[in-house]
Amino acid sequence: MTTIGRSHAAHLEHVEAPGSMLTTTAAKALAVLRFATGFVFLWAFLDKTFGFGYSTTSERAWINGGSPTKGFLSSLEAGPLKGFFNAIAGNPVADWAFMLGMLGIGLALILGIGLRVAAVSATAMMALMWAAEWPLTSGSSNPIVDYHVVYAISAILIALTYAGHTWGLGRFWTKLPLVQKNRWLI
Repeated sequence: MTTIGRSHAAHLEHVEAPGSMLTTTAAKALAVLRFATGFVFLWAFLDKTFGFGYSTTSERAWINGGSPTKGFLSSLEAGPLKGFFNAIAGNPVADWAFMLGMLGIGLALILGIGLRVAAVSATAMMALMWAAEWPLTSGSSNPIVDYHVVYAISAILIALTYAGHTWGLGRFWTKLPLVQKNRWLI
């Protein structure tokens, strides 16, 4: 083997393998993404619960008897699941499932715990919301990759990179006996 060949081989032995190349700056950027994505979900929960006037008025707030799903789901006009979504609009089970999902996903992402469950939940919720809006025919500027898809991908990326370990409770969470026995809770 030539000197260049040995040098190249020695260099390759010291190259980090995928999975161990996350820089401190990248970890911090992922933590910021985690906070931002979590706040999207948490804010939606808070605004629909208390009616801050951004997407939900005080009169239509959940605490004032409003339904978090009725207005949106009952007004859908397109898509193959329109009938299903119209039928569950305002249903208390749909309201509770939607709101608990928004709260749970938001808190998990912000705290950096239960990120696998949060990623699966966020992806399912975003897929349902994408199907409800049905951007293929609703006049969306991008009928395939809209904000629902970006939020789902963000949640998955956050979970896969253990983004809860930076500026979050992820390290503590993963050491809990319950989580150690049930790795899907990471």
